[in-house]
Amino acid sequence: MLNLMLLSVGVIALMAALLGLVIGFAARAFAVEQDPRVEEVAENLPGANCGGCGFAGCADLAKALVGGMASPAACPVCSAIARGKISEILGLAANAVVKQVALVRCGGGSGKAAFKTGYNGVSDCKSATLVASGAKGCNYGCLGLGTCARACPFGAIEISDGLAIVHPRLCVGCGKCVEACPKKLIKLVPESAEVHVLCNSPEKGPAKKKVCEVACIGCRKCAKAAEEGQIHINGFLAEVNYGNPPLAGLVGAAGCPTGCLARAKQREETA
Repeated sequence: MLNLMLLSVGVIALMAALLGLVIGFAARAFAVEQDPRVEEVAENLPGANCGGCGFAGCADLAKALVGGMASPAACPVCSAIARGKISEILGLAANAVVKQVALVRCGGGSGKAAFKTGYNGVSDCKSATLVASGAKGCNYGCLGLGTCARACPFGAIEISDGLAIVHPRLCVGCGKCVEACPKKLIKLVPESAEVHVLCNSPEKGPAKKKVCEVACIGCRKCAKAAEEGQIHINGFLAEVNYGNPPLAGLVGAAGCPTGCLARAKQREETA
């Protein structure tokens, strides 16, 4: 009986050794060598894993960069210095990247916007939108329930007076809030832009004024005061052309009757 047990143990040990050799051989034979630049690139990425680049995390982006499937500009969190180092590792020209920040295209906080009903459900904009498009009178305005703020990995958004406010100094332009907003009123704009139209409603002026004091009524004053091509009027809504943005002086020159035309610094100061 003892000899049988020893024989069994010996056979199992031999099989384990052979299996180990087979696995080791297979690992060597089929191993895919990783480009050493992947690790170098990863070391220069911020490690935020925010997903703003479109990849699962910084490690995946590093592989995509080395594989030529992404540009160093893909990372919204990278500093210009880090981006330059990555470009140097990859043998690419370091191109200047315009920093983008999130903009909430709504100025109708609780004190300026009307409400059509109360809402006592889950404190989430997506959930509230399912109930008659939310409690706000304007179906296109910010609901202020903080879904975008919770989605932001950098704490760049706060809720003030029932309105989402972005702090440009903290925002890296990852776009998480853009994806999270069910109203689609958040967009990424150049950080250098000095003027914004804080309204997202395409409805006619009189209808908007009934539900919001600071709505764009499509009066065209801003477009007339701006240089050609800086402000577009889309139906009953003025929109800034961020490819050719106006300077801050336009706010005073236009004399917007509702105040929806605002300076970027003014927007931040009210937060």
